[in-house]
Amino acid sequence: MKLIVQIPCYNEAQTLPLVIASLPRQIGGIDCIETLIIDDGSNDGTSEVARSLGVTYVLRNKRNLGLAFSFRKAIDAALHNGADIIVNLDGDNQYKASEIPALIQPILDGRADMVVGDRRTDTISEFSSLKKLLQKLGSAVVRKLSDTQVRDTTSGFRAFSRDAAFKLTILGNYTYTHEAILQAPSKGLTIVDVAIETNPKTRESRLMRSIRGYIAFSIASILRIFAMYNPLRVFLQIGGILLFLGFALAVRFLYFYLTTGGAGKLQSLILAAIALIMGGMIILFGLIADIIQFNRRLLEDILERIKRLEHDTLR
Repeated sequence: MKLIVQIPCYNEAQTLPLVIASLPRQIGGIDCIETLIIDDGSNDGTSEVARSLGVTYVLRNKRNLGLAFSFRKAIDAALHNGADIIVNLDGDNQYKASEIPALIQPILDGRADMVVGDRRTDTISEFSSLKKLLQKLGSAVVRKLSDTQVRDTTSGFRAFSRDAAFKLTILGNYTYTHEAILQAPSKGLTIVDVAIETNPKTRESRLMRSIRGYIAFSIASILRIFAMYNPLRVFLQIGGILLFLGFALAVRFLYFYLTTGGAGKLQSLILAAIALIMGGMIILFGLIADIIQFNRRLLEDILERIKRLEHDTLR
């Protein structure tokens, strides 16, 4: 069984040697361990450092294209090179590579398709109180929407079975962390998490340049992905609220019309009509979106089959 550890890097020439040196050389149940670096347009010689360290595969984007794009490219390369299990490990040495055996054990045991390393952010002294609160709230929302028990949904320390890597379709360019969890249930994938230790911080996060921007991007990403895979549920709830509001306003107008003649209550009737029309239209949009969703899933199934045919023939 082959394990490929993929490491997305952007100007990580200083920390990459620490990451590579800490990688386990042998793991029970694994016959072969290989490394894959995806250099996202670095200008500090990260690719050259990776080659000098004996990294098995070195990929490079000509310019900085973002974490999600690099993740997709690395996953495809790992599948192409016969990975049975893929571990994603950041190049800033945030995560302890010595935790990889514990991370992949649920996959080896057949209990999970995807494993997320739980950093236990409440215990990380370098995280501010606000950051801890945002991590907790964001993870709670993603758990609720995905019906999973993942406690640290933004953790980039993850393991994927070969089957999970084939099935996941990452569409965003900002980050893949929430997207992978939110779509996993619709793909029939089982996700678990394991508690891990982390190393001291070596630099500030490049993904979260400002708290306001991170919140905005995260909310937009969560809403987009959830609506993409559950369109009818989303539109029915929104449309249902408007229909209820319209019905309540119509009843209010009818009450006053029957008791006082309705003088001065025409606004309620107008608002009721607007709410009822909008609610009905939104539900109709939901039905259309649900039909489109079936077509998208068919396309994703076709894409999965194509990837399996392409990569499995090379094993």
